[in-house]
Amino acid sequence: MPARPAHDGRAPGAVDRARDPGYSAGMNLVIFDLDGTLIDSEAIILGAQYETFARCGLVHPGREAGLGVVGLTLDIALMQVAGLAAPDDRLTETYREVFNAMRLQAETDPALAEPLFPGVAETLEVLAARPDTVLGIATGKSRRGADYIVERHGWTKLFATIQTADDAPSKPHPGMILRAMSETGARPERTAMVGDSSFDIEMAVAAGVTPIAVSWGFQPVATLQALGARHVLTACGDLPALLDRTLQPA
Repeated sequence: MPARPAHDGRAPGAVDRARDPGYSAGMNLVIFDLDGTLIDSEAIILGAQYETFARCGLVHPGREAGLGVVGLTLDIALMQVAGLAAPDDRLTETYREVFNAMRLQAETDPALAEPLFPGVAETLEVLAARPDTVLGIATGKSRRGADYIVERHGWTKLFATIQTADDAPSKPHPGMILRAMSETGARPERTAMVGDSSFDIEMAVAAGVTPIAVSWGFQPVATLQALGARHVLTACGDLPALLDRTLQPA
């Protein structure tokens, strides 16, 4: 495989889009979370957590607790699941080893697949074709993990900005969204964050952008609404029409 150019914090093609004469600060920016929002990664995340805890001699607290931290930076997520006062390097490194092994296993084991949720591929295509819309990602995954998902689904030219755990403080700190807006020239009132977790919604509120919750993710919709989600998607295909109503072009 040929060597890849070093990342500058933008997805491939983002620099060209930002320099396009038609690009302006009034364009809409729609940022997506990955796990639980675009991809159904429950099986591999929980599987890796259970195996990691077993190897480290810990008792995993169960599905709800395991999925409740998805979206946080890995070391913080594992710390919270384990009920620790500080991140544990051994726990984090063990998880990375287990997860990477399971991802290889997933190539031949459908039980560990990370499929797209229904309607995701079609919705992203519709939004990407709009001249007044740019797309972004804000995920608790590492840069390596985000790149894997983006490349696997052929999204390398789809997203103008990709923010990861390597680029900014863990959600719900607004850093990922603030960086995404800076890189794309978007304004808060023209930006939406689409996610399934409390961390996504709190991050959006802190950044002053429109928080949009999805109903198919890893956390209860009622929790997301209580934290400030202005809209709830029950089908991904409804997003373009929702944006038409809430993010009118300047």
